[in-house]
Amino acid sequence: MSEPRVEYGARLNAWRDRIATLDRSHLRISNGRLAVAAIGAFVLYAAFIRESISVAWPASAVIAFATLVVVHAHVLQQIDRARRAEQWYARGLDRIGGRWAGRGRNGSRFLENHSYARDLDLFGRASLFELLNTANTEAGEETLAGWLRAGAGKEEIVARQAAVDELRGKIDFREEVAVLSGETEVSQTGSLATWAQSAPAGLTPTASVILGACALGVIAVGVLVFTERIAARWLLLSFIAESLVAGAWRRQVHLVLSRIGAADRDLGLVSELLARIEAEPVTSPRLAALKAALLTDGKPPSKRIAQLRRLVSWLDSIRNQLFAPFALALLLPQQLAIAIDRWHAAYGRHIPEWLRVIGEIEALSALGTYAYEHPADPFPTVVDDGPLFESEALAHPLMLEDASVRNDVALGGGSPRVIVISGSNMSGKSTLLRSVGVNVVLALAGGPVRAAKLRLSPLAIGATLRVEDSLQAGHSRFYAEILRIRDIVDDARRADGRLLFLLDEILHGTNSYDRGIGAEAIVRALANIGAIGLVTTHDLALTELPAKLGATAVNMHFEDRLENGKMTFDYRMRPGVVEHSNALALMRAIGLEV
Repeated sequence: MSEPRVEYGARLNAWRDRIATLDRSHLRISNGRLAVAAIGAFVLYAAFIRESISVAWPASAVIAFATLVVVHAHVLQQIDRARRAEQWYARGLDRIGGRWAGRGRNGSRFLENHSYARDLDLFGRASLFELLNTANTEAGEETLAGWLRAGAGKEEIVARQAAVDELRGKIDFREEVAVLSGETEVSQTGSLATWAQSAPAGLTPTASVILGACALGVIAVGVLVFTERIAARWLLLSFIAESLVAGAWRRQVHLVLSRIGAADRDLGLVSELLARIEAEPVTSPRLAALKAALLTDGKPPSKRIAQLRRLVSWLDSIRNQLFAPFALALLLPQQLAIAIDRWHAAYGRHIPEWLRVIGEIEALSALGTYAYEHPADPFPTVVDDGPLFESEALAHPLMLEDASVRNDVALGGGSPRVIVISGSNMSGKSTLLRSVGVNVVLALAGGPVRAAKLRLSPLAIGATLRVEDSLQAGHSRFYAEILRIRDIVDDARRADGRLLFLLDEILHGTNSYDRGIGAEAIVRALANIGAIGLVTTHDLALTELPAKLGATAVNMHFEDRLENGKMTFDYRMRPGVVEHSNALALMRAIGLEV
């Protein structure tokens, strides 16, 4: 497989060359349109004012101008899509170079009502979601966010891994899906889904027959009036009668036409995306199942949606000011409304499934893109027995690879269930907890992880890395923390012990005596339930916990050094208890006399 930075750079340059070529074509066609318009004006003047040339010449000029307009529109569409492809690879290079934070959609709306999303930076600026998210549809973003918010079981994870691994190498497919879905900022696929899930208006074929008969009657009367066989008033009376008959279905017709107006914005995008997905050969079981789920009565959905798009296109055409009076007289809006409602009744229920497939393909493509851009990151091995977390050379996936310091972390199985990590401020304790938590989230979503090797079981997660007080609720920081810990203990019981807890600076909002008793009770309770986890502290009194808990727990620590008045850290976790703290040294280093 090609080196991502080199491949992206070559494709970026190719698209920029393509844009330059298309821009030159755009300029030539624009000038050509002006020239043809000028020539057309001259021959029109010559044909109708001086009568010196045939009217065929201005007609030819009009045809030529119309042809250039069509060709120009096609070139402009190509330019637009080429620029989106250029942007796709430019953003890819930004991600590889670590310049992605704050430049993409960060999914901050998914933060609410989630117990550990803020603790692990799953959503928001510089979050895991912002790094991963290459989806453009609401369905794609919601699917990806759902996978990050809740882990899956072993079979589902393994199925996603195979699909992500296949999509990793499909650069052209991922590019085309991203370019197509990027027609708008975030396609409002929700409006199409809302329309699909609403009840049809109930316009029956009988209505079509009756309205068709009325339209034929008006045509017949019109012919008779035109041939002067009956008086013109009969045509007016036929219009009135036709309107009275059509009025019986006025409410249903208005309902159909108003609803499809909102859904129409997404039809083109969804149709093109589905057609591209249908055309891509796949081998992994998950991708094959997704393609199979698209078939409706043996036909691909892109063809079904193409039928609906033609009806909507006709609906737009008959609104033309020149054609509208004839369309109204022939009850064409009503006939199209009946055809749209029949399509809705036949296939509308399948649209949510089609959107689900698009969402999953986009989410899998996002993970596939991440996997391609980080070729050294392996897929984890998922096991049934647990709880278990065994990693080698683990690092944080939101940090640059060459700037990360890697550590081995093992919990459960033949290793201790609890690691108490001591160390001074800024030594790397919280970063290690986040590294463990974020890699678990990535693993359970089906993606690769930032480690040399990772073996784990499906796990629930409980974390207290970012606990805040609440003025509105009247909660102090300490009270908010113990409420969170209570929820973690409850979650551990519900998960039958298959939970990973990440308790940062546990109970640091209270005195040392209460902290020691409380921390021991909390960790013992979690360990007895069967949970595994990490507890950090810079209170050395808490390092007595492993001795009280026995083989269940072990002490580890991070070190620091003061060199030439500057604090330095190596961010490597070592066995045992830290032997000193740096608080006083840090205060002196910034000029405080202590």
